[in-house]
Amino acid sequence: MLSIDPTAKAASAASAERRARSRGFTLIEVMITVAIVAILSGIAMPAYFDYVRRGQLPEAFGNLADFRIKMEQYYQDNRSYGTSSTVCANVNTPAWANFVPSNQKYFTYTCTPSNLVTGTYQGYTITATGSSGRAVGHVYTISSANAQATTTYKGSTVTKGCWLSKGNEC
Repeated sequence: MLSIDPTAKAASAASAERRARSRGFTLIEVMITVAIVAILSGIAMPAYFDYVRRGQLPEAFGNLADFRIKMEQYYQDNRSYGTSSTVCANVNTPAWANFVPSNQKYFTYTCTPSNLVTGTYQGYTITATGSSGRAVGHVYTISSANAQATTTYKGSTVTKGCWLSKGNEC
């Protein structure tokens, strides 16, 4: 005849009770998980936003270079960059002279004539100013001498002779 030891039966019941209680997470485990997620997001989010910002800046670089080429073509046709002190390319005004490219999304563009010689302007500066997204707080320029410059970077005034996109050095 088979007999069951009462001590073994009690140990088995206690073991089953422990298994039933250990199905969830303790408060400490949850708090540790929350702390790890907070630390990771504190590092990841600024890096992601910087990545997005750097992805929006090439719009300005490409459009400034394109406008410079158009201005040089305009100069070849008209022997000046215009006659107005406020508007570039105002003689035989081409369609692009409003400086609003079709792919404009994050920047606005302006052109300022310079170097007045006998009623015509022989120089210019085209400026790209961040207007939306993460590009706000960035201002880039290019001149008729092909001098590239960054005047505002991440909201701070700088004087760099290049177009900054990452870091503070050319």
